[in-house]
Amino acid sequence: MLQNHISFLPEGAKPINDHVAIYCHDDQMEFYTASGPIYSCSKNDPYGFRLAQGIIASHTTVSPAQLGKALDVDRSTIYRNLKKYEKEGPAALIIDKSNRVAYKLNAGKCRKVQGLLNKGYTLKAAANEVGVTEGCIRHAIKKGNIINEKKQNGAIETGQRAKNCSERSREDSNCALGIATKRETDRILASTGEMIEAKPSFSTNEGVRHAGVLLALPVLSSLGFLETGEKVYGALRNGFYGLQATLLTLAFMAFLRIKTPEQLKGRSPGELGIVLGLDRCPEVKTLRKKLRELGLRNKAGQFISLLSKRWTDQDKGTLGFVYIDGHVRPYNGRKHKLPKTHVARRRLCMSATTDFWVNDTNCEPLFFVTAEANDSLLRMLDKEVLPELRRLSGEGNRVTLVFDREGWSPDSFQRWYNAGFDVITYRKGKYDPWPEECFTEIESDVNGKAVKYLLGQRSIKIRKNFWMREVRRLCDDGHQTSVMTTRQDLDFGQIARRMFFRWNQENFFRYMREEYALDHLVTNDMEPADVERMVPNPEKKEKRKTIANLKRQLEKEKNEYGDKALRNEEIRRRTMRGFNIVNSGYKKRILNLEDEIDKAAAELKKIPEKIPVKQLLAGHEIVRLETERKIFTDAVKMVCYRAETSLLNLIGPHFARNKNEGRTFLKNVFQQPADIIMDEKHNVMEVEFHSMSNPRSNRVLRELCDLMSKQSYVYPGTRMKLRFKTG
Repeated sequence: MLQNHISFLPEGAKPINDHVAIYCHDDQMEFYTASGPIYSCSKNDPYGFRLAQGIIASHTTVSPAQLGKALDVDRSTIYRNLKKYEKEGPAALIIDKSNRVAYKLNAGKCRKVQGLLNKGYTLKAAANEVGVTEGCIRHAIKKGNIINEKKQNGAIETGQRAKNCSERSREDSNCALGIATKRETDRILASTGEMIEAKPSFSTNEGVRHAGVLLALPVLSSLGFLETGEKVYGALRNGFYGLQATLLTLAFMAFLRIKTPEQLKGRSPGELGIVLGLDRCPEVKTLRKKLRELGLRNKAGQFISLLSKRWTDQDKGTLGFVYIDGHVRPYNGRKHKLPKTHVARRRLCMSATTDFWVNDTNCEPLFFVTAEANDSLLRMLDKEVLPELRRLSGEGNRVTLVFDREGWSPDSFQRWYNAGFDVITYRKGKYDPWPEECFTEIESDVNGKAVKYLLGQRSIKIRKNFWMREVRRLCDDGHQTSVMTTRQDLDFGQIARRMFFRWNQENFFRYMREEYALDHLVTNDMEPADVERMVPNPEKKEKRKTIANLKRQLEKEKNEYGDKALRNEEIRRRTMRGFNIVNSGYKKRILNLEDEIDKAAAELKKIPEKIPVKQLLAGHEIVRLETERKIFTDAVKMVCYRAETSLLNLIGPHFARNKNEGRTFLKNVFQQPADIIMDEKHNVMEVEFHSMSNPRSNRVLRELCDLMSKQSYVYPGTRMKLRFKTG
């Protein structure tokens, strides 16, 4: 504190330089200038002592070296306190020790730490156990007071050292057989056909890029991904990369949003190889060879069938309601002529193929079937979808189908109802509006949010002895949306919610297109199509158009003829003959049009409804897009989407406001780097993630790591349990 002016220098004061002196007495320290005392503090006051250094060094002519000599303090300490004082003021010199962890190691604590380290404890675990900081233990190891048999970077006891990204990059670029081909012996054996496939092998590495995909492995296992793949395909031809490496490569590509095999060229092969347990990931040509080998076995349908059976057996409730819709995949090539269909999102008729996807009660993908040549939804339901649903649900269990107007068919509804299938769909065609008093306001829950609907309901007889229930929603603009169902046991609020919930399937298609490249053609190969397959006859379609045009012309002529007859002046033209003379040509044109319509109608009856495709595409090679590899890769993407959803459900409360944020978070986690630390003594592979961009993400990642660690999942092909943690 500043004191009043004192005009004399007390006896015993010692000069610091020609202008400032220091006087110490009774545990007090005072600084004087020619004008008197300028600062005083207690010798036992650490804050006052540091503040004196800042004030005297900044407001007087005393240098830090002179002040340090007078106070018996190193001049670097004076410089440090002076810098803090000038930059942030006196408050910067306050040190709060109330939250400090004990850091001193006495002899007893040293012995305890030594014992813990000998048992295999990490430095951090030993520090937490003893109640000191990890840095304190490291300092004691440096001084030789504690001996640590493990390397300080977390390597295993065998002396293996953790490699950083730069070291791995240099090693990868200097491999004799190619980039990152470090397992030369295994590759030579594989080239001679003496190796079935390379076994996964891991080592300690720092900062492994894309290590976040390892978090999805326990979930993939619960979905039966690798197990089902091995059951269906067995093993691939002898080589370095086997079935497991191929399946995991495709799954990791999906998680990392590597949308085509060619995009692997832009990723570090050695880094991806680490998470596979190999020296590097497959090259593009190698991966395509493996896909071709899988495609030639024609087992993709069986692969999907076993997966969907496993999922429905785990939870039969997922088949309560199933959502069915077609996804059109356009073909932009010009080399081949393929059947055309309407692409709704482009509002064009294009060459394309159609897949019909079946999603379960939660709108998660269950299975899909590929149409032969853009068959209708009704045909595919009868031919492919309903038999598979009956196999999955079992005899005697009713399943409710939810689809849009494309599947409207009262005859089919009655047949399906008798076979054990209920329907919920939009009504097709025109219908008269209901009075507003028929509607009641109800509150429903959609994706965790409360919504209000104005709903009304009636029972309608659509076929002899077959009734359906109609539920209508009155929109704010007065439009009435009609929903038809055979379910009589559900309240109309749930029926409306289930029908409108179908939009989640549209969102699923959009997400899969954007994030998982669902429309990507994994191969441009073609395969022969059935030349005898019957298709709609375009000649019949053209004839119907011709008849429709003739009828419009006839209607126009009759309207004009009738209008003139209505306005006929009977005083001038009292007879029909006179009227026709004045309006010559109308009657003749009408009669000629009627004759043409009758003739065209007779010709229409002779034209067959369907003809063989070979007759339609005469002169063209009849082919279709190769489907087997496309079905297989789409099945992998379907499993990965379900795995991503399972992870999202685990952290759902953190993203209750917007689930898209949760998916974005998981996408970032999959890209997150991590340290891989091997503990072969305890058969543990520890994956320690680097920090994410904000505290919230780190909290969620920590919770997710704890949940996945509890699974005690063993990396396939090894004995190493995966344990996840955050740094």
